[in-house]
Amino acid sequence: MNIEHEKDKEKQQEKYDAFVKQVTPSYSLPWNMFRAFLVGGAICVIGQIIMNVCMSMDFSKEEAAAWTSLLLILASVILTGLNIYPSIAKFGGAGALVPITGFANGVAAPAIEFKKEGQVFGIGCQIFTIAGPVILYGIFTSWILGLIYWIGKCFGWF
Repeated sequence: MNIEHEKDKEKQQEKYDAFVKQVTPSYSLPWNMFRAFLVGGAICVIGQIIMNVCMSMDFSKEEAAAWTSLLLILASVILTGLNIYPSIAKFGGAGALVPITGFANGVAAPAIEFKKEGQVFGIGCQIFTIAGPVILYGIFTSWILGLIYWIGKCFGWF
């Protein structure tokens, strides 16, 4: 009886392993890296074009950089609202999620998703569900590094 039970378990395990292999998505790291490079590079090229156009209109470098950031954020939010940016992010992976456009998408997507729950309990409570940890850990890390720098300055290490 024990031997039959063990054989059944082995067959179940083999079936499970075959099922897992069937449903687990396969990916190619070089292909994913190329797509991330392509999408991230395209976002950067668009940003550079905006920057060059602004500077050709006699904006200072700081003003041109501010307009570039604002227009990239606006484009990301509009594309998120039209449900286009998620497709870009799915194709480009980190290439679409790392730049400022990805952060704007991370704020806009929950706002759109939870809009039906109302202004306060929907948008107000849920808007930073994706971006919140990024903000939290960014501020915390900069605080820690600032403290280390301040202590270093006090003791003459820096």
